[in-house]
Order: sequence, then structure tokens, then C-alpha cells
Amino acid sequence: MMRYQYILLCVIALFWSGCQINYSFTGGQFSGASNFQVNYIRPQTALASPVYAQQLTEGLKDYLLAQSPLQLVTTNGDLIYEGSIVDYNLSPIAAQGNEIASLTRLSITVKLKYTNQMEKELNFEKSFTKYADFPAGQDLFSVQEELWNNINDQLIQEIYNASVGNW
Repeated sequence: MMRYQYILLCVIALFWSGCQINYSFTGGQFSGASNFQVNYIRPQTALASPVYAQQLTEGLKDYLLAQSPLQLVTTNGDLIYEGSIVDYNLSPIAAQGNEIASLTRLSITVKLKYTNQMEKELNFEKSFTKYADFPAGQDLFSVQEELWNNINDQLIQEIYNASVGNW
């Protein structure tokens, strides 16, 4: 009886060690890539500052490092992100009864080119637009940093989903 239990235990151990389940909590599809490259996302509109462009570029790098098993490289990446900020727009919204806007919307559009060196059919070039609202009575410069962070979080998530998130 003891011998059968020992054999059963060995069979279970062999079976268990041979089974492997791979699961990614980020849900990313990396096409066998081992690294990625994010080129500076250039400001191509008068209102977009180089400071904002740098924050967006670094934010995308940080997000990819945190959410993927990929390594950051400066050249010859398996996955390449490059683009430009093509629209940076302030517009009044939510008019009050006296036809004065109570909110102002900052909208930012990034035109991004994604190149997947491993699976060329996944390459794309598309625009991503996100926005954040703030009270019209506030000065843009007093809320700019918070708006940038909010918009960047949305843009980066959408770029990630479109490129490796399989959305």
C-alpha cells in the first residue's frame, strides 16, 4: 500500500512539474520582442511646449517598463514608438446662462507611429486625442501640470492598448 502511494506521489510530481501556465497580468502581446524604443515625441504645434513633450515621452517609457517584460533601448528596438504632438487646443465649454463658459477644455492630439519589427502587420500610424477640463476662471498655468498628468495617463494607456494591449 505504501509503495502505491509513493508511485502515485512520483507520478503527480512529474505531471505537475511538466505543466506550465503562462499568464500576463498586463495582457500584453509582445510578439516575441525583447525590447522597445521610444523616440522623443516632438511638439509640432505652437502651444505645445518641449517640457510637455518630454513628460509625455518619459511617461510612455516608464509605463512600458512597468507594464511589460521589455527592456528600454535607444536604437534598434524591436518595438518602436515615434510621433509628434499635432494639436494642443484650449476651448470654452459648458456655457452658463449669461453665455459665459464655466469650463475650459485642454485637448491634446498625438500622432504616433508604432513599428513592430517582429510582426510588421501590427504596425500602425494613428492619432490619439484626450482632454481634461478646468474652471474657466482659473489660469491655465496654475492647473497645467495637473492637466498634463491627467491627459498623459489617458494617452499613454490608449497608446499601450493599441500597440501591445490587443485592444
